[in-house]
Amino acid sequence: MPEWVQDAVWWQVHPLGFVGAEPAALPDGEVRHRLGHLRRWLDHAVELGANGLALGPVFAAQTHGYDTVDHFRIDPRLGDDADFDALVAAAHERGLRVLLDGVFNHVGRGHPAFRAVLEQGPAAGTASWFRLRWPPGEWRPGVEPDADVFEGHGALVALDHGEPAVADLVTRVMTHWLDRGADGWRLDAAYAVPPSSWARVLPAVRAAHPDAYVVGEVIHGDYAAVVREGGLDSVTQYELWKAVWSAVGARNLFELAHALGRHDGFLESFVPWTFVGNHDVTRIASQLPDQRHLAHALVVLFTVGGTPAVWSGDEHGFRGVKEHRAGGDDAIRPAFPADPSGLARSGRRCTGCTRS
Repeated sequence: MPEWVQDAVWWQVHPLGFVGAEPAALPDGEVRHRLGHLRRWLDHAVELGANGLALGPVFAAQTHGYDTVDHFRIDPRLGDDADFDALVAAAHERGLRVLLDGVFNHVGRGHPAFRAVLEQGPAAGTASWFRLRWPPGEWRPGVEPDADVFEGHGALVALDHGEPAVADLVTRVMTHWLDRGADGWRLDAAYAVPPSSWARVLPAVRAAHPDAYVVGEVIHGDYAAVVREGGLDSVTQYELWKAVWSAVGARNLFELAHALGRHDGFLESFVPWTFVGNHDVTRIASQLPDQRHLAHALVVLFTVGGTPAVWSGDEHGFRGVKEHRAGGDDAIRPAFPADPSGLARSGRRCTGCTRS
């Protein structure tokens, strides 16, 4: 793990939600320069005690950002390359490292590689990028394959990570944005990609950027093995996240004790990414029936070994419940005011969220 990560505290943001972007892609040629909105919040992150800005998806996508259509272009709903460069420069001026969200397990159906498959059939040069099953008989225009998708979401077409061209794409994307100033990557849905695939990609990335930090999103499984076999620096500690709110909310201290014992074991081989909230889960303030116990959850987060991340808004007691439906993440990814002065007084600062 890069030496600088030992002191890292991340402030995590979902940019499309944060800036109040449109729910779907803009018409071709249109750009909204909104990343300046996020720049106005960087001092707030520093005041919290964070020294890292962990961004959700910023690349061109069809809707929520996890259906990428161009890994080399900033989503026009957020701005362009110049806006990204300005954000990175402003973050670095304040001592904030910048982490990008790499959605490499799948792409949106509108990605050119998959569009070529739909238009050209099995003969498409990118057909090998995907896990496809074609109907019997000779292909003709309009016939679509049955494609593997991410967790049942038909709009998210899974990539075949055994394909060298896919590994080359991921390597080029990661290196390109590190060249442009990013400090590391969060690998979205890393649990859905064989660790051996990361092991093929990361050596070339680290050869160009040895100080880059790479953390994988892993929910279940053998965390230490994924780190070791994939060559990652860390993975997300979902076991501890679950145990914290169960212990604090339902007084299930047995689960917490078990999770802490396993956590200590993880620390022998890697430093987990720790959190009590993120862009995919119900906010901690909504998870706990008694708000007096919120500080107890934060005590665990900030005293156990790990690389802690604060989900933007949790420091002000934001509420939001994740629902398993289309648009079910909207409540936990709200738009933020133009700057911190616009926060409602009801969004009180959480005790224990800031350094003394």
